[in-house]
Amino acid sequence: MTAPSQGQTAKDQTTERESALIARLVTAGYVRAEPSILQPASVFLDQSGEDIRGRIYLTTDASGAEYCLRPEYTIPVCRDYLASSIAGKPAAFSYLGPVFRYRPAGPVEFNQAGLESFGRSDREAADAEIFTVALEAARAAHAGPLTVRIGDTGLFTRLLDILDLPPVWLRRIRRGHARGQTLDALFALPENGNGGDHSGVLAALEGTDKKGARALVEDLLSIAGISSVSGRTAGEIAERFLEQASLKAGSALAAEKRVVIERYLTIAGNPDDAARQLRALADDTKLDLTAALDAFEARLGFIAARGFDVGDLQFSARFGRNLDYYTGFVFEAQDRSRTDNRPIVGGGRYDGLLKTLGASADIPAVGAAIWCDRLDVVGASA
Repeated sequence: MTAPSQGQTAKDQTTERESALIARLVTAGYVRAEPSILQPASVFLDQSGEDIRGRIYLTTDASGAEYCLRPEYTIPVCRDYLASSIAGKPAAFSYLGPVFRYRPAGPVEFNQAGLESFGRSDREAADAEIFTVALEAARAAHAGPLTVRIGDTGLFTRLLDILDLPPVWLRRIRRGHARGQTLDALFALPENGNGGDHSGVLAALEGTDKKGARALVEDLLSIAGISSVSGRTAGEIAERFLEQASLKAGSALAAEKRVVIERYLTIAGNPDDAARQLRALADDTKLDLTAALDAFEARLGFIAARGFDVGDLQFSARFGRNLDYYTGFVFEAQDRSRTDNRPIVGGGRYDGLLKTLGASADIPAVGAAIWCDRLDVVGASA
């Protein structure tokens, strides 16, 4: 980009930059989508991570139905795709427009651009395309140097499935991984005697199944006049209480399984070096990660074939994105010149989301978002 001409405002230049950004995505073959700003709230409360759920702007209509201003684009684009005549078929969409989330600093309405790909069976090639198109578009609109991190939620999920963890630990580790918790936090047991102790509720839930626990928690919240807490539904709160009850009852994670998980989560660095470490882990532990590792390496090959130096990427086994629907490859790009460490680009694969939104079966899906308000207004084209 060039500096604004005389009389041109930063807002004018921002509009020009965003117009060029969406034009680039459309030219790459991603049809522009225009989903409604007003969306049913339940789908975001059920499918989004807590980071978004706790910051949604909600409203209720005369019938009592809850709606929200869209906090992101992926779910609205998915819903429109499923309602269309091409649902289930390969399709590619782009978008640009406002999203709405509470932020302690900065505007709560801000523009996002992005792209989504549905229905492609060549998953690793589709991952590489979304990844490279999104980064190329951001670089064309932003002059800052980018640090790009990649991870693989699918590979970690495969590892956990093979280890056959107790359900309480499986949920805890998956959730903690998505939030970027430290190893100590992942494996820590709940502490007693603090101000947040709910021993009475935990005692009442002991031995109760999920259905009974949910009913009890819903009754307690109803008595208190509360429908949700920090974006969590009654079912989610009940699950948390059941988890704490199980952990306090002594459901410790087997030491040998913890060692494997800890070794996996310490793997980081150059993606090719990481692949070798991951294969060494699989060989040493006799865990069958072959298919997941083959997919990991194939994706790197497709990224390299699109002109990206894989050596410039940073792989981290601990890296996950704090949205509940990601199932595979994930990535983020940060501007090294910024001090807030916020991503400029973020995305990944979410093969299970469309089924939870009404599809009859899982549909391969991958996408990325670009935070327009984090791009430089003034700078040279990159």
